[in-house]
This record gives sequence, C-alpha cells and structure tokens, in this order.
Amino acid sequence: MGSTSQPIPVEISPLKQDPAWKHVQMFKDEGKVQLKCKYCLKLFKGGGIHRIKEHLANRKGNAPCCPRVPQDVKKQMLQSLEVIAVKSGKKQKDANGVKNLEQSELGILHVASQSNLNTGLQLHSPQNLVEQSPLGDLHVASRLNLNTGLQLHSPQNLVEQSPLGFITPQDEGMRSRASDKKKKGRVENSSSTLAPLPLDTCPPIVNDLNRVSTVDKDQVHMAIGRFLYDIGAPLDAVNSSYFQPMIDVIASKGLGLQATSYHDLRGWILKNSGEEMSGFLDRHKAAWGKTGCSILVDEWMTETGRTLINILVYCAEATVFLKTYDVSNIVTSVDALYELLKEVVEEVGVRNVVQVISDSTDHYIAAGKRLTETYPTMYWTPCAARPVNLILEDIGKIEWVNMILEHAKRVTRFIYNHGVILNMMRRYTGGMDLVQPSHTLSATDFTSLKTMVSLKDTLQGMVTSQEWVDCVLSKTPGGIAMIDIILSQSFWSSCSTLVLLTDPLVGVLRMVHSHERPSVGYILAGIYRAKEAIKRVLVEKKEYMLYWKIIDNRWDQLLQHPLHEASFFLNPKYYYSLKGDVHDKIPSGMLDCVERLVPDIKVQDKINREMIRYKNVAGDFGRNMAVRARHTLLPAEWWSTYAGDCPNLARLAIHILSQNCSATGCKRDPIPFEQIHKTRNRLEHQRLSDLVFIQYNLRLQQIKLQKDTEPGAMDPISLESCNFAQEWVAEKEEFFEEGDSNWAALKQPVGNTMPLEWVTQNVDQDIQDDLFEDLFAGFRYQDKGYGMGMGIDDDDDDDQ
Repeated sequence: MGSTSQPIPVEISPLKQDPAWKHVQMFKDEGKVQLKCKYCLKLFKGGGIHRIKEHLANRKGNAPCCPRVPQDVKKQMLQSLEVIAVKSGKKQKDANGVKNLEQSELGILHVASQSNLNTGLQLHSPQNLVEQSPLGDLHVASRLNLNTGLQLHSPQNLVEQSPLGFITPQDEGMRSRASDKKKKGRVENSSSTLAPLPLDTCPPIVNDLNRVSTVDKDQVHMAIGRFLYDIGAPLDAVNSSYFQPMIDVIASKGLGLQATSYHDLRGWILKNSGEEMSGFLDRHKAAWGKTGCSILVDEWMTETGRTLINILVYCAEATVFLKTYDVSNIVTSVDALYELLKEVVEEVGVRNVVQVISDSTDHYIAAGKRLTETYPTMYWTPCAARPVNLILEDIGKIEWVNMILEHAKRVTRFIYNHGVILNMMRRYTGGMDLVQPSHTLSATDFTSLKTMVSLKDTLQGMVTSQEWVDCVLSKTPGGIAMIDIILSQSFWSSCSTLVLLTDPLVGVLRMVHSHERPSVGYILAGIYRAKEAIKRVLVEKKEYMLYWKIIDNRWDQLLQHPLHEASFFLNPKYYYSLKGDVHDKIPSGMLDCVERLVPDIKVQDKINREMIRYKNVAGDFGRNMAVRARHTLLPAEWWSTYAGDCPNLARLAIHILSQNCSATGCKRDPIPFEQIHKTRNRLEHQRLSDLVFIQYNLRLQQIKLQKDTEPGAMDPISLESCNFAQEWVAEKEEFFEEGDSNWAALKQPVGNTMPLEWVTQNVDQDIQDDLFEDLFAGFRYQDKGYGMGMGIDDDDDDDQ
C-alpha cells in the first residue's frame, strides 16, 4: 500500500534570497522537499525554485504556466530569469576566454617575473586578467612596469580605471605604501578573504563598484538600524519606494561621501524638491480640464484635539495634495466652511470640478448645498467610505456575529501573545498571519475572519499535532479554549457564512479607499452585488431582510446620489447586462447629471439623442470589439474608444466615470501638519508648508509606484498595525506576571496575500463559484426599477 502521510509544511529559511521563494510554500514528504505555488496551489515535487520561477513567469518549457499569478509578480519573475540568462551567458563566455588564453597568461607571468627581478617591485596575481583587459593592453602595462618602475597590481578592474588598463597615480600611491610593509618579491593572492571591519573603522576609499567590499552586509543593516532607532523614525519607513533608490545612489558614489547636512535639507534640497513637486502638480492640472476632477475634503483630528482639513484633488491620472487648513474654531460653522470650499473651488477652476466630496455631517451638507447653489455646474457628494464602514459596523453588532468574532479573537489573542504558539502557527501557515489589518476596525474584523476560514484545515492540523500536544501552553485554560474553538464545526460553519455575507461589502470598502482607478462607476453595482450575495446565502426573506435593511438605511440616508446612478448607467459592463425592459427607462439620476453638468441647452438636446444610440447599441457601440471591451477596458477608456458617433455624450461620460467616491487620503504620520499651525514665525511657517506639500505628495506618488510591486508583509503585533488590529492581538487584562515575551525568537511573517482558492476552499461549493468571482462580474439587474437596492421591491415574496 502507498504511503498515506500528508506533506508537512516547512518554514522557508530567510537565507533563501531568490525572489520566487516569497510566492511558494515548502513541504516535506518522507524527507523529500515539495514546493506549492501560492496562487494556483499547484504542487511541484521536483525542479527546485528555478522551475517555480518559470511557472510564475508563464514561461513554457520546464513547468506549466500559472493561470492566477498577479501581473507584477509575473513581471518580476521574467526579469529575474533574464538576469540569470545574462549571467549564465557571461560565465560561459568568460570560461571560453580563459581556456583560449591560458598560454598567453603563462607568457605574461614570465615577462612580469623578469621585471620583478630587475626592479624589486611587488608582483600581484593576474587573477581575472582576461575578464578585465584584452591581451594587448596587458602587454602595454607590463612593458610600462619595466621602464618606469611602477608597481604592477592585479589587473582586476583596471580597464575601468584607464583606457589602457593600468592604474591611476592615486591608486598607485595607496597601494605602494601598503606594499612597503610586505616582503619584496612576495606574490599576493588578490582573492584572499578580508575580515569585516568595525563600523567605527574607516575602510579605504574605493570608488570602483566592482571591487570586493570590506564591509559585511550585516554591518550595513546595523548602521541603517542605528540611524532609524536614533531618530525615532517609524520602522515601516523602510517600505518607502524611495528607500532602496537612496541606498543605490549612495552605494554608486562609494565610500567617503560627505553626509547631507541639516541646513542642506532645510535649504536647497527642500527648495529643489518643492520645484519638482510643483512640476508634478502642473503636469496633472492639464488633465483636470480634460477629464474633470474631484475635490476631496479630508477632515481629521490630531492627537492634541486640533481639527484639520486636508484638501486633495483627484483625477484619473493621479491624486495630488494642495494644502491643509486648521478648522478647529470653525468646523461647525456653515458660513466658514462654505467660504473655505468656495476658495478651493476657485483655485482649482470651477469648470474643472465635477464634485466636492466631504463628510456627511450636517454642517457639510449645508455648506455643500450653498456651494452648489453658487456653482450650479458641479455636485457636492458625501464620502462613500463612511457609510459602507457603518454598514459593516452594524452587521458586527448583530448578536450571533459579535459572538463569532469574539471567539475568533480569543484564538488570535492567545496565539499572538505566546511566541512559541505564534512560531508554530507561522510554520504551519507558511508565514501567513491570521490577523490582517485593513482600512478600519470593522474591515479588519471580517478580513481576519476570512483569513482564518481559509486556514481552517491548517489550524486544525496544528492543534491535533504531536508538537501541540507536547507544548506546555496547550494545557493552559487559553490553550484548551483555543482547541475547543478550532475543532468546533459549528464555529467554522458560522464563520464561513459570515464571510460570504460580508466579503462583498469589504470589497466595496477597499474599492472606495483605493486611488488606483476611478471608483464612481462601481459603487452602485458593488452595493447591489453585496445585497444579492446576502440573499443568495440566506435564501429565506425573513433571514436576509435584516441585512438588507441595514444596507438600505445607511445608503438611503447618506449615499443615494445622481452621480452614482448616472455612473452606473454609463458603465457598459453593467448597463448592457440588465434584463427586462430597463433599457427603456432612463434613470432620473442620469438626466439630473445632464442638466447640472452641461449648462448649454443645445448640448443637452444632443446628449439626449445620443443616449438613444447608446441604449440601442447603435453604430460602433455594437461592434464585436466594443462588446468584448465592456469587460476589459475601464469605463472611461471604453467611451473614448467607441463613442466617436456620440461626442457630446462621450465627453460627459468621461467626466463622470473618471471620478472617485471617497474623500480619504493616505497615511499622515509623521508629516508635521500640526506644527504648521503652531509656528508663529512667517518664514518657518512657509518652510513647513512646503515640507508638508512635498511629503504628502510623495506619499500619494507611492500609491502609483507600489501598484506594480509586491507589498511587504506587515506584522499584526507591530506598532504600525496596532490601530486596527488591537482587539485581535492585545490581551484584555494587564500583562501576565509570567509569560512568553521573547520577541527575538519570533519567526518573521513572510507574506499575507491570500490567493482566491484559499478563501473559498472551506465554504459551500454550491455558492462559492458565483459569490467569489470578480466582485462585480456577471452583474444581473432585476426588472423592478431603479433605486438603491436598485429599486428592488423588499415586499415582493417572489424569490428567485
């Protein structure tokens, strides 16, 4: 009989530096190593990491192509394979060159030896000679040595120092002084290993990047650590997209580079950076007139209780930060807020602004109404992130939901407060964490629960293993409670149901927080999709109506808006998927947008006629390419490509579909917003304002820079994650008098990106295929009208 043993997950050593290791899990089966792709879950029983890399790069040959690898990972693997190919070709070329010129080297050594006898000069090994210099250049250097008495050094890197391959006078001076201490005539091996120098010892100045460094890599990292610890910088500063380029530039300059001074940072560097950022702003201002823009009013409170407003401008190309206001004394004044918003609108340009997005408190509603009366060609829109988050909060307060979340948190609190258990869990999960910090507390709750469901089998395997049985902590009250929860089938069944109910809403929240692409064309469809998911899971009307009422209550109060209805109508992916006679109904929201955003009556009439062509799929709208592109192009791109017959409607559609629907910005710490409003020196106030302008826009630029790179794994117990993960990792009581607090022994998390299959493998197979496809794919619209629930009749008992 064959073996029935299951492969055992094995931790991947941090010494494995190949980028492909981040995208696999390692297992051992009867001593043999197996690797599993994190995306398609294919198990490789041989071929090593290079085969995995070809699999992820979709390079046919030694491995099948991964159908679900993210594009950024695929690109990274292709680049890595290209580098390997280049290095491999260079090694082969070098090997052939050495073989062909061995006899020449022997002749060269003979000539150089004769020179050494006559002059008493030190001879260095010609190791790597052929690789660095043509034979002819070497003969020139040898003869020069005979005639001038210059010391002949190892020809390594000589070509880069002079056209003929011999050393410079500066290098000669340093080398000759060092060689005087050695015996004359001694042959030195240039490949001998040099001991690492202490950091307080200055190594010789070397500007040649190809020379072997005398500083150990750990010493470099220790130096970086000391600097960051000394200044109290957030440790996630190393995740900045600008960190590695800074290191590369410093390394390219070589040792001996004079450090940047305090006054340089406050002076010419700040000035040049400000000019760069102003150029960045000017480049994107041109897009405001072409596609329209949204003014984002991001209100927040500092730790000292000061209320600030950050003003940002969003367009499809980029989000930019304009300025910050201290509104502590005027935040509840409708008149003051109106004047502030009016000033911003005029600065951006009234004709460019499609909407102003802010919080939906009473004073903003009143100020927004006055603003649209003053400027009747734009909208005031409430931020979509807050009501979607409130929907999740309301669901979290339902009794059975709250109980499930508390059970899950009890498990994670025990794991994350005991290093031995945390290390065990990370070994079993391949470095993945259970707790996944997200945009809000509620999003963190349901995202973390989703992760736990995806790792159900792994957790159950861990608590039934011999390693767990032998662990002293498994016998404690917390350990026993953890076993009871993880082995409870009713717990997992409830968790799976809750994930199915909430995951579409979490997806909507993630979407509205994103600055990567315009979201206004998806918000209405996303909410409807969430309601359909809930109905599909619970089936019975008396069961799902509780959740529908929560959604409708928040949506109707805060988010029902003509711009959202018009964007749904203009998104061909959804509009052309509608059933029944809805094509004969023009939503009032679309008509409202035509009348408000297009003041010219003649143009309004043209748009009205062009909408009929859009509804009837006339002209280019009906081309096969246009039909396929409904699902592949962004809505605004689709209109710019296929609406040549409807230029007026296309212009309006692009303006509407190029907007977002949230006023949220990005991480604010440790940008000195508050210090701007504290200083009373006019010059320093302006300097700080320029600094904040630069810092915040650099943060916003990183959103674009990091879109094509893999995000690093964030530790849920870190200070950077504590705002949203606290309830999942912090003990409710004070610290134990005795406990496992050896943080230095913890295994680092290696990746918290879940492939789709991990999410769905433990939920009902009959419904997961539909609910966990692309959040908005396969959209279906009932023929009961428009509105939020898209006009779904809550009193209709005919459940399909």
